[in-house]
Amino acid sequence: MADVLTMLGVALAGALIVALPGALVLRLLRHRSIVVHVAVLVAVVVLAVLAGVIGVARAMFISDHDLRVLLIVISLAGAVSLGTGWWLGRRLAADAMWADEARARERRAEANRRDLVAWVSHDLRTPLAGLRAMAEALEDGIVVDTETVADYHRRIRVEADRMAGLVDDLFELSRINAGALRLSLATVPLGDVVSDAVASAAPVAAARRVRLVAAESGWPVVRASEAELSRIVANLLRNAIRYTPSDGTVTVTGGRDGDGGWFAVTDGCGGIPDKDLPRVFDVAFRGEAARTPRSGEDHDGAGGGLGLAIVRGLVEAHRGAVAVSNVGGGCRFEVRLPIA
Repeated sequence: MADVLTMLGVALAGALIVALPGALVLRLLRHRSIVVHVAVLVAVVVLAVLAGVIGVARAMFISDHDLRVLLIVISLAGAVSLGTGWWLGRRLAADAMWADEARARERRAEANRRDLVAWVSHDLRTPLAGLRAMAEALEDGIVVDTETVADYHRRIRVEADRMAGLVDDLFELSRINAGALRLSLATVPLGDVVSDAVASAAPVAAARRVRLVAAESGWPVVRASEAELSRIVANLLRNAIRYTPSDGTVTVTGGRDGDGGWFAVTDGCGGIPDKDLPRVFDVAFRGEAARTPRSGEDHDGAGGGLGLAIVRGLVEAHRGAVAVSNVGGGCRFEVRLPIA
């Protein structure tokens, strides 16, 4: 029993000799990565075992031959333990970073949802108030002359179309966010899609005295869903026309480089502040005064600031990328898509 107590005391003393400095080292390294902490912890454990074995050997409880065997075993086990600890530490660090990123994404998503509710509430409240006022005026007979009644009917239709467009945008965005979007990929000539979108947007551009210019050649053939690709181009054109002042120009160009096809819509909006560029594609973001539509002209189905968010979702669903940059006097939205 006396020998057992002696061995316990020697082993405990050896472990404390290693553990106390190890705890101090861990405290000094408390701001370092998880990998370093795990590696130091494994090293402390291995060294504590080694110190106990050497102490017991010096107390003549282990022969020289047995000591050599133990040292070899501890060395190999320590090397494997350090390697395993380093690998596990990297896994833990990666998981921790992923968890932090997931929490940050959740916070951004929640902020986007709050912004979306605020914007949609505002965008619905205004046309609904107008519709109610006009309907009550017609119902109560306050408006009776033919011209005014016709004008009220026209405005009711315009506001109803605007709300229908907003609901369509909300539905599309919900499909994208829920992962319920299913693309019917095919070989699509990008030039044809752009030509159709420009033709559809021409009346709106003409009403705002904005000139639309599209390149006549150089368009690539891409792998895409034609309906969703048409919506991408239409949203970008509508956004560009909406923010370009009268007598301005919206230009659509495209081409092909080494790894894909691209097209770009350049407007004359006056530019976006650098701090706002990363947020342009966020839900419900509308930006500063330089990007504010002209008074009285926000009735083209612009919705709750969802157009560019939908563009990003649809482009990413195609395994493409969309980016925005400031150019002379305006902004350039560039979409990159896989080549067919």
